[in-house]
Amino acid sequence: MKMLVDAFTIALPVLYFGTAWAYAKAFFKDSVLAKKVKTPFLLLTLAIHLAYLLLRTVLFNHPPITTIFEIMSIISFSIAAAYAVIEFQTKVKNTGYFILILAFIFQTFSSVFIENLYEVKPILRSNLLGIHVSSALLGYAAIAISAVYGFLYLMLYHHIKSSRFGVIYNKLPNLETLEKMSMLSIVVGFSFLTIAISVGLIWLPRAFEHFSYFDPKLIGTVFIWVMYGVGLGAKRTIGWQGRKIMILSIIAFAISFFSLTIINVYFSAFHKFY
Repeated sequence: MKMLVDAFTIALPVLYFGTAWAYAKAFFKDSVLAKKVKTPFLLLTLAIHLAYLLLRTVLFNHPPITTIFEIMSIISFSIAAAYAVIEFQTKVKNTGYFILILAFIFQTFSSVFIENLYEVKPILRSNLLGIHVSSALLGYAAIAISAVYGFLYLMLYHHIKSSRFGVIYNKLPNLETLEKMSMLSIVVGFSFLTIAISVGLIWLPRAFEHFSYFDPKLIGTVFIWVMYGVGLGAKRTIGWQGRKIMILSIIAFAISFFSLTIINVYFSAFHKFY
């Protein structure tokens, strides 16, 4: 089993690169072959990734949430799986490259730096921790997707303003559709972060004898949650839409990535269990 896990660790970045490449060929080169194989290749990659996560859980006797690089693998899977759901629901297949390249980046970092931990603290068996982490990662995945759609919206908006009607204009959905996709992702991200924060606040006093609500990671997560809350409130009350909301989604993702990496590794006091 260890050899299979190691093989999947190496194979997954390659599979995500191949999937993103197929979507890129279909988008930029209008390749007939790429259009046929891109979705099946995505589903194959997701199936192998799910098997990898399950195998790691069985082999090391704990869910893969003990290090930032294990978590990155789950985020990669969440982004790709969320995109697959969006593709099947909307039938819009022209945005896959721009989202799946994120899954490739996260999984590449994970595969390069991931550690094999056989011994972990009992705290990792907490059901509340499982709900907290799962909700947070789903929230971060939705944030990443909303940022991608926000970026695509701004790129298409710039092309239209500049009267550049090339491949970006012809292949991307219209601005209204991109905004709706981004807003849906924002609502999902905000909802899951609300759950993660609520469960975390209940779980913290039970898990740690000494902790601080001023932990940098907690502050960063709450700040991101507030940003989304303000954006959603402003859209409902004062009519924020279009570019303002898209810019907000990109800024929130940048802060999320900083919180998930730099803050979690170097500054957080209790988001480490190994």
